[in-house]
Amino acid sequence: MNHLKNIQIKGQLVLLLLLLVMVLASSCKKKEVAQAELSISLSEAAFEPEGGTSTITVASNSNWTINNPATSWVQLNQTLGSAGSTDLQLTVIANGTGASRSATLIVTSGNGQSRRLKLSQKGHLFPSYNTSPQAPDQTGMGSTAVQLAAKMHLGWNIGNTMESPGGESGWGNPQITESYIKFLKQTGFNAVRLPCSWDWHHLSDRSKAQIDPLWINRVKEVVKYCVDNDMYVLLNIHWDGGWLENNINHAKKDSVDAKQKALWEQIATSMRDFDEHLMFASANEPAAHNAEEVAILNGFHQTFINAVRSTGGKNSYRVLVIQGPATNGDLTNELMNKLPIDQVPDRLMIEIHNYTPSQFTILDGDATWGKMFYYWGTGYHSTIEPGRNATWGEESEHPREFSLMKSKFIDKGIPVILGEYGAYKRRGSRNVPLDIEKHNASVDYWNNYVTKQAIKFGLKPFFWDTGGALDRRNNTVLDPGTINALITGAH
Repeated sequence: MNHLKNIQIKGQLVLLLLLLVMVLASSCKKKEVAQAELSISLSEAAFEPEGGTSTITVASNSNWTINNPATSWVQLNQTLGSAGSTDLQLTVIANGTGASRSATLIVTSGNGQSRRLKLSQKGHLFPSYNTSPQAPDQTGMGSTAVQLAAKMHLGWNIGNTMESPGGESGWGNPQITESYIKFLKQTGFNAVRLPCSWDWHHLSDRSKAQIDPLWINRVKEVVKYCVDNDMYVLLNIHWDGGWLENNINHAKKDSVDAKQKALWEQIATSMRDFDEHLMFASANEPAAHNAEEVAILNGFHQTFINAVRSTGGKNSYRVLVIQGPATNGDLTNELMNKLPIDQVPDRLMIEIHNYTPSQFTILDGDATWGKMFYYWGTGYHSTIEPGRNATWGEESEHPREFSLMKSKFIDKGIPVILGEYGAYKRRGSRNVPLDIEKHNASVDYWNNYVTKQAIKFGLKPFFWDTGGALDRRNNTVLDPGTINALITGAH
C-alpha cells in the first residue's frame, strides 16, 4: 500500500514539474514577444515643396534610435528614446532645389528590430506667384457648378486667336473686340470658350515661368468684354506648344507640375476679381490613354485646383473645369474613375470634345488609316460620290457617348462641358465634294444633330470656330446654314 502511495506521489510531482516547465517556457516566450515590440505610426509621408511638419509615434519596449540620412532637409526633435510610446516632431524644410527628393529614415530598437519611414518631397522649379492671397470672398459666386451650367445655353469657341503662337492675330484672325462679343450674344450664344496660350510666346522670363504682364492684361481685357456683357467665359491653358498635353509621363512629371502651378497662380491672381461668369479650365486635350497616364494627369489637375484656390478671394469659390483623358468620351468613361480633390464642394465640371467621325469633321486629306467622308447621316448620303459616304460614327454614336457622360457624371451632380465640336463645309479648290449641295446639307445636319443630342443628355456645347462661320471684322454671318443649325439645335 505504501509502495503504491509513493508511486502516486512521485507521479504527481512529475506532473507538477512538467507544469512548472510549461509555465516557465510560456513566460520566456512572452518575454521574447515583448522584446520584439517596435512600431512606428507611419511608413510613408509625402510633402509639398513648401515643406511641413508631421507627428510620428514610436512604440517600443526598449531603447531606440533613428538614422536620418537627410539632415539637410529633414529635422527631428529627437533621434533616440527609451521604452514606451514617444511622439516625434518631424519637420521638412522648403525644397528650393528644383527637383523632387526622397529619403528613408530607419528606426532601430535595442532588441534588434527595425522599421522604415520613407519620405518624399516635390520640388519647386519656379518661384511661387501666390504672393498676395486673399480671404475667401463669395460675393457674386453663389452658383454651384450645376446651377452655373444651367445658365449656359450655347457656347462658342473664339479659336485660332489667343492660342496662336504669333500673338492674337498670328493665324489671320483680327483682335477680339467688345463689339464682336456683343455680336455673339446677339446671334444666340451666351457662353465663350477662350483658348489661350501662355508659355509658348508669352513669357517675359522663361527661367521663372513668368507671364508677360502685357499679355495677361490683354487676356483680362477680353474676359472683361465677356463678363460685362453677361457672357459666361471659360479660360484655359490651351495646347500651348504641348508642354503639358504631350508630356503626361513620369520623366516630365515634376517639371510639368511646376509649370502648371506657376502659370495658374499668375492667371488666377490676375483674374481673381471677376465673378462667377468666369471659369478656369486646367488644360485642353491632354494625351492620356491608360490608367497610369490618367493618374499623372489627375496630379496636374490637382495642382491646378490647389493653385487657383490658394489665391483666395473669389477664386475660393470659382467653378473649375478638368479635362478627361484625350477629352474622349469613351476614355473618360473608362479611365476617369477618381477625380482630384477640391476643398470647395460642388464646384467642378468635366470637359470632353467630339469630332466624330473625324474623317467627316476635320480630316483634310486622305490618310493611310482612312479616307475623307463628305456625306454624313441618314438621308444625306450621296449616290453621285458613294465612296465618300460616312461608314461609321453616324447618328447612333453621339447619343451613346453622351449617355455615358450623363450616367457617370451629370446624374451625380457633376456637369459636363462639350468644350469643342463641329463639322465644316469644304470650299475652295482642294477636296471639293462633287455633290456639293448634299455635302453642305449633311454638315448642317451634323451640327444641328450633335448640338441637339448634347443638350438632350445634359452636356453644354461649345462650337469650335476659327473665323469661318462669323465675320469677326464686320460682325456679320458668313455661313447662315451653320449658325441656323446650331441655334435651332439648342432650342
